[in-house]
Amino acid sequence: MYVFAFALLLLTLLASLGGGGLALLQLWQGREDSLRIVEKAHVVISGALLIASAILLHALFWFDFQVQYVASYTDRILPVFYRLTAFWAGQPGSMLFWALAVALSGSLFACTRAFKKLSGSTRLWYWTFFYAIMGFFALILTSWSNPFMLQSPAPADGSGLNPLLQNPGMIIHPPLLFLGYGGFTIPACLALAQALSGRASVEGAWYRISRPAIILAWLFLTSGIVLGAWWAYMELGWGGYWAWDPVENASLIPWLIGSAALHTLIIEDRRNKLGRVNVAMMALTTVSAFFATYLVRSGIIDSVHAFGDGGVGTPLTWFVLAGLVVSLWVPLMAPKQGRPLSGLDSREGFLTLVAWVLLALAAIILVATMWPVISKLWASAPRGLDANFYNRVCLPLGAVLMLMMATCPWLGWGGGLRNKTAFFSILGVFVASGAAIWFMGYRQPTALLGAASAIAIVTGMLFQLADKAVRRQPNTLGALGAHLGMALMALGIAFSGPYKQERDLHLTVGQSQTLAGYTATLLELNEGERPGYDYIAARIRVMDKDGKDLGIVAPERRVYEKFGSMQFSEVDVIPSLGNEIYASLLGLDEDSHVVVKLSVEPLVNWLWIGGAIMSLVPLVGLRRRKQASAAEAAELAQGMDEDLDGDMDGDESGETRGAASASSAGRNKSA
Repeated sequence: MYVFAFALLLLTLLASLGGGGLALLQLWQGREDSLRIVEKAHVVISGALLIASAILLHALFWFDFQVQYVASYTDRILPVFYRLTAFWAGQPGSMLFWALAVALSGSLFACTRAFKKLSGSTRLWYWTFFYAIMGFFALILTSWSNPFMLQSPAPADGSGLNPLLQNPGMIIHPPLLFLGYGGFTIPACLALAQALSGRASVEGAWYRISRPAIILAWLFLTSGIVLGAWWAYMELGWGGYWAWDPVENASLIPWLIGSAALHTLIIEDRRNKLGRVNVAMMALTTVSAFFATYLVRSGIIDSVHAFGDGGVGTPLTWFVLAGLVVSLWVPLMAPKQGRPLSGLDSREGFLTLVAWVLLALAAIILVATMWPVISKLWASAPRGLDANFYNRVCLPLGAVLMLMMATCPWLGWGGGLRNKTAFFSILGVFVASGAAIWFMGYRQPTALLGAASAIAIVTGMLFQLADKAVRRQPNTLGALGAHLGMALMALGIAFSGPYKQERDLHLTVGQSQTLAGYTATLLELNEGERPGYDYIAARIRVMDKDGKDLGIVAPERRVYEKFGSMQFSEVDVIPSLGNEIYASLLGLDEDSHVVVKLSVEPLVNWLWIGGAIMSLVPLVGLRRRKQASAAEAAELAQGMDEDLDGDMDGDESGETRGAASASSAGRNKSA
């Protein structure tokens, strides 16, 4: 059966090479008569990967330890849901899952009416790029990262799943990231294809055709990152949610580039400018996803999330470099379009500035993450940059970005303010909220700017929602939801980061200690054994400064028999929309006192609430508008420079419009 599974991976490689090669041959000959054969290859690829994935899941479910991958990541006491999600726990399985996500995304897109209306040359170029990516996946899976390697004799039991991965967040977090990476592959390939075919004026712009894929990919990637932060907060036991770990950074870089592209796509959609820039940025989003994979799997950096080299580092390096060349060369070959951008006092200029800030953040994080490698050029003992560097550089830029998000909706496309009453009202809210936060004693400049800007964003949304025309636009509502979620996340970060208070408490049973006005009393300490691990567990009652009983936290410390002397923390919290109480059991000190890290996390749950809103509400933007107004269509066709406030979308923020949709929902019904 496993020989058959490997044969399916080989079939995927052959179908990718054959389909891509035939597509190139047709383009070279200027023919399209074999297009149907070219397009049959994706069915073979998706079917082969689906069956191979089913075989691996079968092996995981039935404890087939003759498969090295199954023996490495499962054991007989692992619950079935963790056993099946071990599919993506290791390098070979996660590469197979990512390949499957890309293949299914391509097959679903190929079934849409929008795709079938594309010209033959665009489709041939699209399949050329798509099959190149699928061929690379198949090469990795058949050469360096085969999930169906066998061993003999088969062990009686497996090594087990890393306890850090036995968490609900890790069941969902990795596949969401891979679905995001895979989803962005579709618009990236289509953008490059249409840039080479030059058929946008006939078949419709690529970003309108692939709009659902862009939205879903961005949402998947967003929710994957948020869930990863929640997993770190609940599982690692240090009381934080973002440590600027290299692999955390790696997932953030594609998100930043993709978000920048969403904003510049608005300019192309509304003003017919930045066409070549948007092709490059959408392609770079996919290339950066492979770079993230390179960081995780090349062994070039140390991380709690990294898999080690496994032999895939070198091929990934060459593939990323090749993708970078293609992403920059193809847009340069496309003809220029549009006119110069308007000034920074216009919505067009501000959207461009927003994109530049997002790209600057991506570049800073990229260089800082790779700093240990870069500094090897002149240092014999290179060192990485710690979290303080990222906080000093990235967080101020993030706060400025929030202020720009509050300002941009009120700028006209041709310059100036389009609604002075709303703008100055929001400015007043920004100043008043900033002053109130200052007088409450929260005076850290970056946090103050970010929090006041978040409040201004929420206020601005209320003004926009007061307009019926805005409420009738699903894409606008989805975009507003994305920015509302971002504002709430910024509010949570502004307070939970710099104003968190924590202390290591040394307690005996019945003893109490205080932190930030809260009293913690150790009620009992238990120890015991459960299947697969030994544990100690504390029960701690927490009361506020008024003596009110807030509840009991019961953190644990575990030692798993298959992971040697490594200790793992199971935290517990008393949730609150204000101050959340966070407890992590560190162990026993030399006097046999229980050592508990107790933290007061202000407004941290608004981060998760905002993340959920940001990941779910933009789904409404997938609905199509019934019809665009004739005035709007005329303005778009003429590329008018004056403010578009009088059209159907006049009250819609150009910035928020793109955060979830990247284009007008109804201008191409086939999308």
